Order: sequence, then structure tokens, then C-alpha cells
Amino acid sequence: MTSYLPAVDRLFQALGDPTRLGIVERLSHGPASVSELARPADMALPSFLQHLKVLEACGLVTSEKSGRVRTCRLERGALSAAERWIEAQRTAWNHRLDALEEFVVETAALSKDVKTHE
Repeated sequence: MTSYLPAVDRLFQALGDPTRLGIVERLSHGPASVSELARPADMALPSFLQHLKVLEACGLVTSEKSGRVRTCRLERGALSAAERWIEAQRTAWNHRLDALEEFVVETAALSKDVKTHE
């Protein structure tokens, strides 16, 4: 197992909820106030704040308060652990599929050789 797996697990868990995924999508366009982020959500503000807390706990979102307004920002670097994990999976599966293709081609060639010698 790789050392960044717990971080990846937290990221995927956080992104697995449609409300939190929507928050991340909105913040990918720039910072927003909590009230702006909560507006499209069909829930009470305390419930919405719990979603923000999950995103902050895994490092995807940061927030700061200025006066009465809390502004949230997406921390794009937090996705790097997930990107590395996905790339490692892609590489591993490409190797497996290449090996499978090689096996199928060799097996087909052997089968063809056996049939021509019969």
C-alpha cells in the first residue's frame, strides 16, 4: 500500500456526496461565500455547514471570515494525491491489459499452429 492512500480515501469519501461534489464544482470557478454556496442546496444551513466541514477536514476547501462573511476557496493541490493514485491505477491496468493481450495473441498463435499440424 502507498503512503498517500488515507488521504485519497478521505478525498473520495468527501467527493462521493452530491452536495459536496457540487460545492467543489462551484468553487472550481472561484471563491464564494457560504451563503452563495448554500443557496442551491435544499437543506438547512447547519446541515450544509457539516458538508463544508467534511471538505475542509480533507483539505479540499479552506475558508476565512471577513466581517460577517465567510468565504470558501478550493485548494486545488489537495487533489494531487488522488491524481497520483488514479495514475498509478491507470498504469497498473495498462500493464495488465498489455499482458492479457500478449497472452491472447500467443494462445491464438499456438492454437493455429496445433490445428495446422493436425
